[in-house]
Amino acid sequence: MATETLIVTQIGSPIGRPADQRQTLAGLGLNKINRTRELENTPAIRGMINKVSHLVRVEEK
Repeated sequence: MATETLIVTQIGSPIGRPADQRQTLAGLGLNKINRTRELENTPAIRGMINKVSHLVRVEEK
């Protein structure tokens, strides 16, 4: 069974955000607006996405 993936796109700027939110974006591999990453759908990744949900758009693949 193939693991489900998520397509995560940064849509907001980390400028003026707390350091932990900036570090979470970096942990997801995002550092510029409109940059997209394809990540595995794991509880850890979902938790990171929830923390910065106002800065990213998520699509299930």
